[in-house]
Amino acid sequence: MPTDYDLIVIGGGAAGLTASGVGASFGARTLMVEQARLGGDCTWYGCVPSKALLSAAHVAHSARRAREFGIRTGDVSADFSEVIAGVHALRDHIYEEADAPEIYENMGIDVKQGTARFTDSRTIEIVSDETTERFSARRFVIATGGRAFVPPIKGLRDASCLTNETIFELTEQPRRLIVLGAGPIGTEMAQAFRRLGSDVTVIDRESRILFRDDEELAGMLQARLEEEGIRYVLNADVSSVQERGDGIDVLIGGETSGGGTVGDKPGNLALHGDALLVAAGRKPNVAALNLEAAGVAYDARGIKVDDRCRTSRSGIYAVGDVTGRFAFTHMSEHMAKVAAMNALLKIPAKIDAAHLPWTTYADPELAHVGATEDALRATGKKYETLRFPYDKIDRAITEREEYGMIKVHARPRDGKILGASILGARGGDLICELALAMRRGISLRHISDAIHPYPSYGLGVRRAADQWYIKRYSPALIRVLKRLFGYRGRVLEYGPDEIV
Repeated sequence: MPTDYDLIVIGGGAAGLTASGVGASFGARTLMVEQARLGGDCTWYGCVPSKALLSAAHVAHSARRAREFGIRTGDVSADFSEVIAGVHALRDHIYEEADAPEIYENMGIDVKQGTARFTDSRTIEIVSDETTERFSARRFVIATGGRAFVPPIKGLRDASCLTNETIFELTEQPRRLIVLGAGPIGTEMAQAFRRLGSDVTVIDRESRILFRDDEELAGMLQARLEEEGIRYVLNADVSSVQERGDGIDVLIGGETSGGGTVGDKPGNLALHGDALLVAAGRKPNVAALNLEAAGVAYDARGIKVDDRCRTSRSGIYAVGDVTGRFAFTHMSEHMAKVAAMNALLKIPAKIDAAHLPWTTYADPELAHVGATEDALRATGKKYETLRFPYDKIDRAITEREEYGMIKVHARPRDGKILGASILGARGGDLICELALAMRRGISLRHISDAIHPYPSYGLGVRRAADQWYIKRYSPALIRVLKRLFGYRGRVLEYGPDEIV
């Protein structure tokens, strides 16, 4: 049957922009539909504004540390209205440079604003304020993203809580901020607001922050954040939330870790704040799509896709947060490329989840790729952990960034990398080398042999790889070499946890 387009992309966030761009590059007549503004969560409510706010908070923190470098600044304070104005300006700049509709229209992509819904598996309606239009396509990519999940806690939905969609629209800084959730979003925003001057308390049901990251390094990060004045209430079950004139009350029941017991019942902890940020996960944007009409299967977690981003209906693909698989901009873009390759070129590309880097952009940054130590223990695989601390990286020492650790888990016999975690300055950048190494089968021996510039943070990755090399030269082997070549030096022996 003739169709209006080769490809229709529903959603104009990171995944939709990528899928549309790839479609146009392959010569496909492409339509992209966005309900609000192009750029999606990343540009307006996620990566861009959060990193801009973190950057402002980092400047304030660095100014307070200036005396360590012999620099005198006087008292440091933040003008929150100017900080937020700067966040908005940077957000608008990135939109104009990378996301504005005319950029994609110049590529030959038709861009329409409105709400898209399927009428059958090959047709959608686009409803806007003025019109309802109908279009058909040979292939579809659903990239409608997700939104903040608000847990079913008594009183929470009736309270004026903040989410990532509203926190960057604040005009006044909360004096006392409560954060519900100690994942990446909660951790980043807690530190940003604390450094800007708010009192911050973080609540989570887990026993530690960032429970998907390396336990040791997440613990180190938590300790550093506590030193900055952030209070943690963990193992916490929030029983109710109530808004009143001067703020919000949060009642926590049962045993908790993180500070005292007060409230109206024994075992309850009552917290009071000016604002409550809910950072308790994501939920997919599927309600408006009328997926039943297209025969696309989904559940509460999102649209079901296989490793080629195919849905249950042939010709319809789904990518990014709407699938519920990975709530990362970089993974959304990766999935969009995979979907476009399968849909338009019939090349059987697959999602590379095994080499997905994770980064929480706190200070210091916490990043990992591949298997964590807990996961390796659970599988029973043989591995060894190579460690290299930041206080032995000369560049980190010169910049007073000695707090951190590089950990690499590798197969003992050949140095194949099974996973890695980094806590420290520029950890999100350093993890890229290890992610690429894992994807291309590059071992620690190869990394150790590669020339890294001195002094750089990247040299720390090479020094971690050196530890694997050093462990291969056992004292017994060195004694053989001494006899063979007549060498007269002593045999060096190192303990199993010694850093060389």
